[in-house]
Amino acid sequence: MHGPRCSPLLFCFFPCLAAALALAACDARPRARQEAGPDASSASAAPLPAQAAPAQAGPARVAVEARAMGTSLLLAAYTSEAMDEAAIRARLDKAIAEIRRLEGLMTTWRPDSELSRVNAAAGKGAVEVSPESLAVIEKSLWISERSEGVFDVTFEAMHGLWKFDEDIDDNVPRKEDVERARALIDHRQIKIDRARRTVMLGKPGMRMSLGGIAKGYAVDAAARVLRGEGLTSFFVQAGGDLYIAGKKPDGSPWRAGVRDPRGKDANDYFAMIEVEDHAFSTAGDYERSFIKDGRRYHHIIDPRTGFPASESRSVTIWAKDALTADAVDDAAFILGAEKGLALVESIDDCGAVIVDRNNKVWVSKRLEGKVEVLRQPTEGL
Repeated sequence: MHGPRCSPLLFCFFPCLAAALALAACDARPRARQEAGPDASSASAAPLPAQAAPAQAGPARVAVEARAMGTSLLLAAYTSEAMDEAAIRARLDKAIAEIRRLEGLMTTWRPDSELSRVNAAAGKGAVEVSPESLAVIEKSLWISERSEGVFDVTFEAMHGLWKFDEDIDDNVPRKEDVERARALIDHRQIKIDRARRTVMLGKPGMRMSLGGIAKGYAVDAAARVLRGEGLTSFFVQAGGDLYIAGKKPDGSPWRAGVRDPRGKDANDYFAMIEVEDHAFSTAGDYERSFIKDGRRYHHIIDPRTGFPASESRSVTIWAKDALTADAVDDAAFILGAEKGLALVESIDDCGAVIVDRNNKVWVSKRLEGKVEVLRQPTEGL
């Protein structure tokens, strides 16, 4: 569960805005060379530095940057004999349009969105929603049940108490105010009628935000668009949510870098992993945060306390699809390494790299042999 909003574009209570891992699809050769894109929370793309490159035949990388869902988007694919740069770019643009369509359904920044209408009707009645919104809400309830309730999209009740974004404020809210808001956090009060495709919040005053999970759904949707358009080697990144399809045209794998939570910058990785037809998502404590009285406060709020979770520094989730990865990362972060890894191991085709509160690195069984830990993460508060 994440803290307050970031920008009026959409889901922002987080990251998931991602904030945690610095994901980049990297070249499988020299580690220092970045192949694909920005870190999990960077607002700007990170193409390779402009250099005089020798002319060469063969596939060329085409990348498109945009903004949606309150974060930066970066999509890339390669040309082929069947598709030139213009054709690739048109397909990437089509995928971005799909992300923005989904944003319009699930944003809480527009009063006419489906999610805003559900929130406005809390305690009063059910609201019909699209299949897409229903799928995301159902997935959120799935991870709520699997995680002992530590992932809960009704965290929107905490809005305004913690400020970690453009309006960052290092005032720690009063416990009584936190407890008053926490009384409205309860995923069990989300009532779904699948036959009628309706959603209702059971108590007046309840609100929900899909900021901790909807970007994963949108990344998957964009990937489906690209596959439907005939692309087999590409990646889609929305903040800290990343899906990588296939291998590069030369047959080499994509590599993703796991950011050092206390590293010097967003491109400071402590581990690497080769990725093919899988997603990455991250939750971390360092992007939207402040330090006060020797304690770090950040945007990932534990609904059991109403205060920032304290068991982890970062959690990187590897999964078959971005929706699952996005759903699991916050839950594992809040649960901490031991319970978080137990959750991960209970989910098919899911793995994790966790940096715990003491800076210890934990790697789940499914990622043993797949993750290359380059060094110990940096110490620090």
